[in-house]
Amino acid sequence: MTTATASTATTATATTAPHTASTATAAPPASTATAATATAPTHAASTATTAPHTASTATAATATTPTPADRPAEASGAHPVAPAERSAREVYRDTVAALLPREERLVVLDTDTGLFAGVDFGAGADRYLNLGIAEHTLMGAAAGLAREGRIPLVHTMAAFAASRALEAVKLDIALGDLPVLIAATHAGVSAGHLGPTHHALEDLATMRVLPHMTVVVPGDPEQTAVLLRQALTAGGPVYLRLGRSATPALPAGAEPPRLGKAQVLRRGTDLTLAACGPYPVLAALEAAELLAADGISANVLHLHTVKPLDTPALLEALADQHTLITVEEHWAAGGFGSAVAEELAVLPVRVHRIAMPDAFVEVAGSQRHLLQQGGVSAQSIAARARRALGTIGGGTR
Repeated sequence: MTTATASTATTATATTAPHTASTATAAPPASTATAATATAPTHAASTATTAPHTASTATAATATTPTPADRPAEASGAHPVAPAERSAREVYRDTVAALLPREERLVVLDTDTGLFAGVDFGAGADRYLNLGIAEHTLMGAAAGLAREGRIPLVHTMAAFAASRALEAVKLDIALGDLPVLIAATHAGVSAGHLGPTHHALEDLATMRVLPHMTVVVPGDPEQTAVLLRQALTAGGPVYLRLGRSATPALPAGAEPPRLGKAQVLRRGTDLTLAACGPYPVLAALEAAELLAADGISANVLHLHTVKPLDTPALLEALADQHTLITVEEHWAAGGFGSAVAEELAVLPVRVHRIAMPDAFVEVAGSQRHLLQQGGVSAQSIAARARRALGTIGGGTR
């Protein structure tokens, strides 16, 4: 039986923003590596922090090709963790900048986000297109390019990819099982300073229910580059969920990330903590330390791929256990915890979900602060684990 936190919803629902237009305009067919071109602009005026989207259209900035920024070495990932030098979205940017000149099928479609400002794509510059603030059109154009043999990488904020543009994602991309990679930044409450209009706490729900869609949430910046490259070979649509700012590196020692395969970060015998997303994974690891001080031994699994879910890894972890706690930066309804509960519904396992409350986050704050306020923390996980182990066999929480 599945359980949720006291303040979370028990039904898997998501509300999408209305669309101004009901159809998307596909890009003209491209028959050569250089045919799908516009002016290859970068953003002279945009910044990495995007202002709220209040206009339906935007004018693309003029093209520039300055020298790309230096790429600092990644954090070692030793425990205790240290802050990463780059955010996941910056690693995504740099990885794409390296791939675009070499992979002629790749096309990058942007929505005036500013992430690629100043990036020199070299020989791939004519395959970077800034469509302005037009997310619905973005998805339609990507679908058209994919049907002509390209592999589009579309970039926008998660709040808009999963709501404003959802109709186009569903009908233009997922329906055709097209190889479009949707890189959605500012996911969860990582845009906490911009308020609830720019939070994305429903995106895992809306994306994972779409047939053919692969849903990936890297655990740290280093994993972003690895999983991005793997996702580009998945053969169908991919939703790549990224945050806004730098997050700590995960501890070293786990197997390298593989698309669709969970990572075992810690082994235990009493219960399993399954987490998705940078801060939820770190909170699960910290909670395991708190529980160890009480003599409670916990497995910690990192499931960076929400769909397809690595059910065999969950079953293996729960072979001699009956308690599982999921942790995520998402509303409880329809998210990662729901996906896990659906897979394990036929088993005698109690699934407890740690997630954001069923309410809009109407205060501004840092990502960590808002997660703490929402109960997605090591302390909340440890407290739930203690209660669960003390009440095995009795009722539902």
